[in-house]
Amino acid sequence: MGHQLRLDDFFKFGKKKKEVKEKREVKVRKEVSKRRESAILERSISEIKNNGWTNVETRKSIKISTHPSLEPKMVFPKNTGPCYLLSVQYDGKNQKALLKLYDPESKQILLWYDNTGHLPYFLTDLTPDKVSEIDKIKNHPSFSHLERVEKYDLLYDRKVYMTKIVMKDPKSVGVVREYVPKAWEAHIKYHNNYIYDRQLTPGMLYKIVNGSLVPVEISIPEEIRRNVEELFKDEEDEIKRYVKDWLPLFQLPPPDLKRVAIDIEVFTEARNRIPDPRKAKNEIISVSMVSNDGLKKVLILAREGIVFGNKPPNYPEDAEIEVFDSERHLIAEVFRVLNSYPVILTFNGDNFDLPYLQNRAKNLGFPDKYLPFIITEEEVRHKVNIHIDLYRFFNNKAIQVYAFGGKYKEFTLDAIASALLGVSKIALEAVVSELTYSELIAYNFRDAWLTLNLTTFDDNLVMKLIILMMRISKLSMEELTRHAVSHWIKNLFYWEHRRRGYLIPLSEDILNMKGEAVTEATIKGKKYAGAIVVQPPAGVFFNVLVLDFASLYPSIIKKWNLSYETVRCPHPECRSNIIPETKHWVCRKRRGITSVITGLLRDFRVKIYKKAAKNKNLPETERAWYSVVEKAMKVFINASYGVFGASTFPLYCPPAAESVTAIGRYAIKKTIEKARELGLEVLYGDTDSLFLHNPPQDKIEELIRFVEDDLGLEIEVDKIYRYVAFSGRKKNYVGIYPDGSVDVKGLVGKKRNTPEFIKKAFYEVLKAIGNVKDEAEFEKVKYVIRDIVLDIYKRLKNKELTLDEVAFKVSLSKPLESYVKTIPQHVRAAKMLKEVGIDVQKGDVIAYVKVRSKYGVKPVQLAKIDEIDVDKYVDQIESTFEQLLDAFNIDFKEIIGITKLESFFG
Repeated sequence: MGHQLRLDDFFKFGKKKKEVKEKREVKVRKEVSKRRESAILERSISEIKNNGWTNVETRKSIKISTHPSLEPKMVFPKNTGPCYLLSVQYDGKNQKALLKLYDPESKQILLWYDNTGHLPYFLTDLTPDKVSEIDKIKNHPSFSHLERVEKYDLLYDRKVYMTKIVMKDPKSVGVVREYVPKAWEAHIKYHNNYIYDRQLTPGMLYKIVNGSLVPVEISIPEEIRRNVEELFKDEEDEIKRYVKDWLPLFQLPPPDLKRVAIDIEVFTEARNRIPDPRKAKNEIISVSMVSNDGLKKVLILAREGIVFGNKPPNYPEDAEIEVFDSERHLIAEVFRVLNSYPVILTFNGDNFDLPYLQNRAKNLGFPDKYLPFIITEEEVRHKVNIHIDLYRFFNNKAIQVYAFGGKYKEFTLDAIASALLGVSKIALEAVVSELTYSELIAYNFRDAWLTLNLTTFDDNLVMKLIILMMRISKLSMEELTRHAVSHWIKNLFYWEHRRRGYLIPLSEDILNMKGEAVTEATIKGKKYAGAIVVQPPAGVFFNVLVLDFASLYPSIIKKWNLSYETVRCPHPECRSNIIPETKHWVCRKRRGITSVITGLLRDFRVKIYKKAAKNKNLPETERAWYSVVEKAMKVFINASYGVFGASTFPLYCPPAAESVTAIGRYAIKKTIEKARELGLEVLYGDTDSLFLHNPPQDKIEELIRFVEDDLGLEIEVDKIYRYVAFSGRKKNYVGIYPDGSVDVKGLVGKKRNTPEFIKKAFYEVLKAIGNVKDEAEFEKVKYVIRDIVLDIYKRLKNKELTLDEVAFKVSLSKPLESYVKTIPQHVRAAKMLKEVGIDVQKGDVIAYVKVRSKYGVKPVQLAKIDEIDVDKYVDQIESTFEQLLDAFNIDFKEIIGITKLESFFG
């Protein structure tokens, strides 16, 4: 008999045959794809040569496994020279703290694992014996041991003994804390706890000696040390110790970190459609990288049907262009470059660029070991290097207002770069995917160039600020650049509590002991009475001088010893030390920690660094650094009062917060009383400033002496106006400086969401009134103002405007689906865009117009100029100009009336 083929063998044979066929087909498809990619690349090469382009390279596919430097290089030295500590994080795999240090010699990140045996823990007021009786704790697999520790409880001004429950990993702290009635310090993240316990200062110098981390001693020049000691010679010993400890933070120059900025462009099917970085389905068509050590590179993917085209005017001639036939190879080259830079800069890289890169690489089959990023819900970290998302940093209100004086109003790359660099993004007429290679290169390169230059302008101002604020806040670079100033201040205070052996209090304990505020708020939504604002008269006043209290609230905190533990302290003998306008008292027996820290930062700024930054006898580099120091301190001290008055802040104490504003009101009332007693005309007062009309010099000097001698505060001449136009409303005025420049406060026309045609007219009015030098010219300018307002009214009525000119522009502050109870107009317009398939996300600026319809609005993309609701825009013109017109005694309705009469008589 012949050989019989069994049924199961038959199916196996068929299956094998099918697999062979499929493998052959895959091989053929790969070969065809390779030939196609090669053909596209050859055509690109041909066009490059024909156009005589230089600085362009072509890159063909290689095996990813043979690509150099794809795996991030981890260096763990036993000994180093001085290095800057940039980051402390927890490595869950090794269950240790991991420190990242920047070596200024090799310009790379060096790594160090904790070798002290430090472990996570939290505190309880139960005795060790009582804790040992809790089976869920002692039998927990991550339980390590118990320790008895002594702490000082500031709330009750006494020593306390606590039990430290030590665990083997941080996650178990969150579980085990629930097994005790009350837990302290359990909410602190492990990496910060490690910084507190080791008393580390990120941004300062450390070195590794025989495998151990040791701080580098910073030598202070003798002359500087003596000068500082002289300035603080009358302070308490505690303050002097602080001065000695803090001075090196401000004197050590920061490193110039080697860094690279990256921006990616992804194929998109439609304009305003943002590809999902989690899915990363579309190919990456271009990546630009620009560094502070000379790298200027754009990597582009060769694509069918796309030509190089003519170079646009903004084409980066000095950039190196690499054309790839394979997206995998392009991404591999990006990873190789990023792995070689210790600091990576992006703008919105946490939400888009870096997760897209990594997820796209995953989709293209990159092994995990070649994926350089760790993606969490909060951020994207590089396995070795440091990633700064500048969008998160500039989105910080304290940075926007105190560091950059509100120069940028929106948080887009275009708005921030335009305001700080004077250079904008390149405007696009077409979808990114449809651009020629030369247009794509120019567009992509500009974004990376702007991102880098936001950290290099003004002698590396932003990087210096970041380093200095790391030193003050004790936060790692990634954490500082991604969190609000309240987080910085909280961290600084926790670090100082730990240094002094103080128990970090629970928020509920502060509130239970101190109670709520006792003064009544005049502003809806506030919890206590705020600052005083004197009602200004309506009209125009020439020769106005403004006196300003220097750092009023920080000064009050220092002078009055205000802190969460000192206001309503537990000592009966302090109850007579009443705070004006309240029923609260303040401690006489001990110095408050808030008073010490805020006061010291304020004194360092005012007494030393503000003056040093303007001292022309110092070298330019020194002055530039001291200017940065002064700016960083300004950010902290101006935000310090605000956070202590915020109910979300963990050290929030309502009586302390309202005491600050109460004393502020008291100080400004007393100053106004004294000014009037001296015969000075007080036009206006707002929080920490007084507007005086035509004051004699000798009376100003007498008033300044009164404030210093009787109130213990500092007041100085802040501004001199040629004239001020008051609308009659609080916080609404226009001041004209002697040079004709205009200072606008609170007027609607200055607000960023005012339509462009109204805003333009408003600034035309400001320019006109800036030219007024005396009262005679003032009368003439009224006619100019009338003509400007009349012109835009006519153009509106005749609809001689474009949609862009009448558009309101408002950014989405949260995801679209988060708007449930109330739907603002820009959100309604955004929903309309989504309904027609246009993607909108948090942070997008929505341009919409007011129309006559059920919803009253339409996004610009869906509207026509004939649809606009003219009456609504007339109301907008009136609300914009009425405050200004009131000051100039001009009636808006009179202007409109003139127009109506003209049209009636034809």
